[in-house]
Order: sequence, then structure tokens, then C-alpha cells
Amino acid sequence: MDNDYESVLLIIRECFVYKIPPRTAARGYRASEWGDLGSSFLWKGRLRILAKGDSCSIRLEDANTGELFALCPYNPATNSVEAVLDSSRYFVLKIEHEGRHAFIGMGFQERSDAFDFNVALQDFTKQLQAEKKAAERAAHADDLPKKDYSLKEGQTISINIGNVGAKRNRPTATSSSSSSSSSSPASGGMVPLIPPPPSAAQVKQQQQQQRNNNSLF
Repeated sequence: MDNDYESVLLIIRECFVYKIPPRTAARGYRASEWGDLGSSFLWKGRLRILAKGDSCSIRLEDANTGELFALCPYNPATNSVEAVLDSSRYFVLKIEHEGRHAFIGMGFQERSDAFDFNVALQDFTKQLQAEKKAAERAAHADDLPKKDYSLKEGQTISINIGNVGAKRNRPTATSSSSSSSSSSPASGGMVPLIPPPPSAAQVKQQQQQQRNNNSLF
């Protein structure tokens, strides 16, 4: 798509390109057949992996000027990138230019560079698969019949929200003994008042009466 932005998945500062003989075995290529790998390379420079939308390309560029040397459109479903049988640092790329294609050998001095190269391509492949599955799920959801939850004419909704607004009866305490019932408040619900203490004159009168009673004995 035109509105997809281009992202750089990987940059490797140095890689080597080799001329390779025609493929003789159906099982794959061998780097040991390319001659002296340390000195027989045709070109060396920078490698970049770019992605835009669902397309990915491997660009071999001059490390100083950025001039393009070779372009390999990457497609995980084809033989655009093949690992060799006898080394983890070398690969065969299918480069294309103006409708023509050719196969070249490409390798790295460091195993870590080869590892990063593999991981970048694998991550792009996983992203494509995830996007494809998401699109399939979306298309399947669109095919399902839509459910109509709207009310038809004449239909109503009743909602039961419990005993809201109902009067609550206060519980009454009952007693099983006569003593507790006798001490309960009056039927009117009023609590009896405690009598006031006797006055000083009443206390003096009670004491005098008590002395008189004692004198009789």
C-alpha cells in the first residue's frame, strides 16, 4: 500500500558476495565449493533489510556512498534466500534487476551477523502470518449474521430492583420469664422516671422515727 511506511529491520556493516557454480545437488548449495572464502569474494559492503507493508527486500549497498549493488526481494514462500548446507554464515540470494534474476553467494565473517540476519527474516515472516490470520478473523466476523437486539414495536422491558420503598417492620423482643416482662416498659413505650432523692427534712424525720423505735426496745 502507498500509505505504508518503510522500516529498516537490520543493518550489517560488512558482508561478502561470491560467484557460485550452478546448483548440482537438489538438496542445496555448499560454501566449500565457492573457492577461498577469505579472498575470492567479488564484492564487500553493507547489507540492509527493509520492509514496507507486506514486502521485504535485502539491499547490498556500498558502505560509503550507499550505491546499490544488488537487490534481493525476500519472499518466505520462495527460494529467495537459502542457507548453505555446510556453514551457518553463508547464504544464497536470488537477486533481481529489470525482470531478470541471478543467484549469488553471500556471507559474513561473524556468526552473530548471520544470526541477526536469520532472526530479522524470521520476525518479518511471523509478522506476515499474524497479519494474515487477523485479516481472516475479521473477514469471518463480517460473514456472520448480525444479531438485532433492538426492541420491536410494542415490546417493553420490566426491571425488578427488589424491595425498594417497602416498609420494614421493627422486630419486637419477647421474654420467656415473668421477671423480665414485669421490668419491661409500659405499653405506651414510655420508660418510668426514677423518683427524686428525699429532702433533708425527710431524712431528718426518718432518722428521728428510727431512734424512737429503738428506744421502745
